[in-house]
Amino acid sequence: MANVWEETVIIPTYGTGEAERNPMFLDRRVYQGSCGKVYPYPTVETIRGEKRDKAYTAVWLENEYLKVMVLPELGGRIQRALDKTNGYDFVYYNRVIKPALVGLTGPWISGGIEFNWPQHHRPTTFLPVDYTICREEDCAAVLLHDVDQMYGTQSLTRIALYPGKAYIEVTGQLYNRTSLPQTFLWWANPAVSVNENTRSIFPPDVHAVMDHGKRDVSRFPIATGVYYKHDYSEGVDISRYKNIPVPTSYMAEKSKYDFVGGYDDGVGAGLLHVADHHISPGKKQWTWGCGDFGKAWDRNLTDGDGPYVELMTGVFTDNQPDFSWLKPFEEKTFRQYFMPYKAVGQVHNATTEAAVHLSCENGRARIVLYATAVHENARIVLTAAGETVLDDRSRLSPVDIYEKTVPIGDIKEEELHIAVYDGSELLVEYHPDPPEIPKIPEPARAAKEPAEIMTNEELYLTGQHLEQYRHATYLPDSYYLEGLKRDPGDIRINNAYGLLLLRRGQFEAAEGYFRKALERLTERNPNPYNSEAYYLLGLALLWQGRDGKAYDAFYKAAWSNEQQEMAFYYLAAIDARAGKYRRALEHIERSLVKNAHNVKARGLKAYLLRRLGRAERAAGWTGENLELDPFDFVSGNERVLLGLSGQAALDARMRGFRENYLMAARDYAEFGAYREALDVLARCADDSPMLYYYRAYYAHRLGLAEEAGALLASAESAPTTYCFPNKLEDIAVLRYAMESG
Repeated sequence: MANVWEETVIIPTYGTGEAERNPMFLDRRVYQGSCGKVYPYPTVETIRGEKRDKAYTAVWLENEYLKVMVLPELGGRIQRALDKTNGYDFVYYNRVIKPALVGLTGPWISGGIEFNWPQHHRPTTFLPVDYTICREEDCAAVLLHDVDQMYGTQSLTRIALYPGKAYIEVTGQLYNRTSLPQTFLWWANPAVSVNENTRSIFPPDVHAVMDHGKRDVSRFPIATGVYYKHDYSEGVDISRYKNIPVPTSYMAEKSKYDFVGGYDDGVGAGLLHVADHHISPGKKQWTWGCGDFGKAWDRNLTDGDGPYVELMTGVFTDNQPDFSWLKPFEEKTFRQYFMPYKAVGQVHNATTEAAVHLSCENGRARIVLYATAVHENARIVLTAAGETVLDDRSRLSPVDIYEKTVPIGDIKEEELHIAVYDGSELLVEYHPDPPEIPKIPEPARAAKEPAEIMTNEELYLTGQHLEQYRHATYLPDSYYLEGLKRDPGDIRINNAYGLLLLRRGQFEAAEGYFRKALERLTERNPNPYNSEAYYLLGLALLWQGRDGKAYDAFYKAAWSNEQQEMAFYYLAAIDARAGKYRRALEHIERSLVKNAHNVKARGLKAYLLRRLGRAERAAGWTGENLELDPFDFVSGNERVLLGLSGQAALDARMRGFRENYLMAARDYAEFGAYREALDVLARCADDSPMLYYYRAYYAHRLGLAEEAGALLASAESAPTTYCFPNKLEDIAVLRYAMESG
């Protein structure tokens, strides 16, 4: 069976200095190939040299084969993953918390599995995240929740163990809870212990690897040129840690296989990651190098657990930086599996069920098989040039390894095929590719200056690339403005530049560009093929407080399929502001038809059902919402208001974190529920000025002038430490505070 529990653990920990009290923007800092901005997160710039025992709340997961420790107080990382069958830590187990200033906001620690999102390394890698444990019929799990304060995207990460399965399942649920497109990347970052016997295990079709941003390229596994300023021209196997003397990253150019890993030939064990390569193409190794510089970094990051390499695995990304889009309210989901394995060595294919090695030498084929669960009567079939040369039965399991050598004569390796079955279920198969090695790819080229670019299409795409990849030193403005100088009516560039201004809170200026796009868009086609400009215009008007005009724009946007989810949501929100709850419910149902997992739309529907007196439906609906997302704080609060759950339990889940309360209050305020928003914020014990300013603003919207004045006075006297506003909603709140002063 699988079990999950919480337990206090004591870990020797080196302290950090106090976070910088002044805001640090760092917009032009290059970090991991993209922008190193951190605001509104505070930065930590000092590490203390003393070590003390520190208590952490650990979540443990355990089944017959594995024991896993998760630390929600340190970004929700997996700190330890132990294979109980052989006592092997299949991810690097650092027995001390020894941070160095490597992370985006400062402190970062080595070891375990770090989940990097929405960029590398995650802003909250050394901060607490929300969590809850789940005891389900078929598994034990912990669910981790984090909302990025820079861009407003949300992650739910579910780490689970199943009875009888020797793997960790990680389910990711990424959600854009903002009205604007946002970019993200996701790289899980498992570390593995290394020594002179260890090597990275990349799929057999990986013949080239690339640097960050694809700036450089090398043959793999045998490097034959200069890579990371080191000369490998004599031909060096860079899959082996001992052969890489300098800090080095490499990412697979491409692969049709679903696995990547690492293996220690000395102990006969290793780590595998398995995920669908169609959505998880990223396969990377990073090392500090085995030279003096690398050894110094080993000492910086651990007291005695030795060197490691990182075997990173990217979802919706194949490089760093390589960002993908999350459109407004969009959800992306995926699964990743991390598993120990034994004896197989160089894996040639792997699934969540099994890993296989198949090689050919001196007229004999060598087969090694490992399985993640018990298969009492697995069938192993090897064919050579279409003829069956082996049809065998064997027990496979995490402790029952199958090894066999089979004579095949002068058959070529690419004529072999192995398949492993449990009944009719195919566990794993492998058919070697022909030995041809493809041409090495060209490295990426830097963007041209705007004046050097020939077409408006290229100017638009270059500007979009700079936004998508969060470029640190190039800005998109000059590319968009060059395009508009050449063609002031260009629809795509007017939309793109208006959207850029919208992100910056320049709502009136953005409106003009959307209207310019619509002039050309509707010149001959009053009902355009794509209505994005109408949707963006609606947002610009909404942020200016012009609800009536915004309503018209959103309704026109809803004529086009691509904008219906967002347009109907905002139509419902405006209806709710006006007290037109039945009309709002009709609109929100139409939004949910387009995306049933839109958490904000689901919360609005829960509110509307309660306001319409449909308590039974609201009870059922909020229950469904919290099954989908236990950290949907609006639905959680609605259940409190319906008398279905206690306030204390909700506050515990929100863990007193002010941003959770502000997020829920902003959601309520978006559809005019200022009383609910005010009450939510009143429960937060934090004394940040922004809490008081928001409460004053909501009281003002409710006509509570005396209460608003008292709250403004509290805001003015509250400590300003780490008060770093950055949300678009903050603009109206702070403008009200200034005008009231």
